[in-house]
Amino acid sequence: MYAHKMDGRVPELVICSFIVVSLLVIHFFSDLLRASLGGFYNQDVTLSQLVEAQSSDYAWLLKLLVNCFGYSCVFVPGYLIYKYVGRINYLERGNKSCLYRAINMCITGNSSYDQLDAGGSSADRERPAVSAAPKRTSSQEAVQLLWCFGGLMVSYLTWGVLQEKIMTQHYLNFAGESAKFKDSQFLVFANRLLAFFVALAYLQWQPSPIRHRAPLYKYSYASFSNIMSAWFQYEALKFVNFPTQVLAKSCKIIPVMLMGKLMSKAKYETYEYATALLISLGMIFFMSGSADSSKASGVTTLTGIFLLSMYMVFDSFTANWQGSLFKSYGMTSLQMMCGVNLFSSIFTGASLTMQGGFMDSLTFATEHPKFVFDMVVLSICSAVGQLFIYHTIDVFGPVVFTIIMTLRQAVAIMLSCFIYQHSISVLGIFGVLIVFVAIFLRVYCTQRMRLMRKRAEANKPKMAV
Repeated sequence: MYAHKMDGRVPELVICSFIVVSLLVIHFFSDLLRASLGGFYNQDVTLSQLVEAQSSDYAWLLKLLVNCFGYSCVFVPGYLIYKYVGRINYLERGNKSCLYRAINMCITGNSSYDQLDAGGSSADRERPAVSAAPKRTSSQEAVQLLWCFGGLMVSYLTWGVLQEKIMTQHYLNFAGESAKFKDSQFLVFANRLLAFFVALAYLQWQPSPIRHRAPLYKYSYASFSNIMSAWFQYEALKFVNFPTQVLAKSCKIIPVMLMGKLMSKAKYETYEYATALLISLGMIFFMSGSADSSKASGVTTLTGIFLLSMYMVFDSFTANWQGSLFKSYGMTSLQMMCGVNLFSSIFTGASLTMQGGFMDSLTFATEHPKFVFDMVVLSICSAVGQLFIYHTIDVFGPVVFTIIMTLRQAVAIMLSCFIYQHSISVLGIFGVLIVFVAIFLRVYCTQRMRLMRKRAEANKPKMAV
């Protein structure tokens, strides 16, 4: 009996050893990296501080590599456990331990209780319960669209202003000394952690929640691309001003369409490609007409463009991947928000712990109370904005969501120029007009195509029974 229990615990011991050994190996290599950056003889300096001390124009690349190295604290053990569990058929043993339930939820999306449900085959249990949504009228769609647009507008206008303030402005401490906050990854962690708890609280208060069936690891892809897009966005603010970044985000329609064709084999009309090209043309005019003389070096300009491009690639993947999850598993927007932000908090938390960035950021927060207020409001706006994001993607899809987010950029540009005195030339203003005329043209053509399809359906001859 005792030997049988020990045999049943061997897989769990192996799984735990994967986690411990992986973390030890990663910690060893992080020490090597720390020593190579000159922190071997000064144990009080964290890896995050050593990275921030690099004054090169390419210091952001070192930060990116170190961040990804921290994310490997989650990816490496997770991959090893996934392969090991599949090899020994661990999930077929019917163990009742907490570790078994956690692994089962991550890989299959079912708890141990789901597998014991009576009736139905295993294929029936794995099939997502996707109920057909009731057909909405045009007026109902318009109200939903205005609700989503208004929520995204208020939350992300506030979020955008605070984002630029935190990453570019100086904060005074109690002694009257000014300093800038530099660790953008800590902001990502704070935003995602609060969003996770907000979604979890909403799910707990729901009287009859929809049964969750998606494997949890599916959320990790959207989570990783989400935190990477947020990191690239924060870092881009160090190289370009906010209006330039906002107009760059207006070009997200192009990568979203390309990613949709790659991932979902989506088909687009000719006018959709034409308006996407117009948006790109307007962006070129804006970039040419809003150059910042204080950031005129070739390295900085290329770096800013690259960071913005990577932001758009990761962000377009996130929207399309989430859209495919909604279609495949029929989860609610709150469940999506909870799952994505859970992994985002784990990724960024592991990276910050490995780098020692937690203590640096917390020390800065204790010395600069105004920063704490801005960070809390920023996180609240991010959490509320995510509620509207996932609801919009669930109801209207990733492309419509991208168009809504692009429309709000005009107000964000004017607000940032008014507050932070950014200048835009006549050519830049002409580019802005081209971008938003193209967006409104796209919306108009979409409505025309929808009406034409309805008329064609109505004029079809009915077959006699």
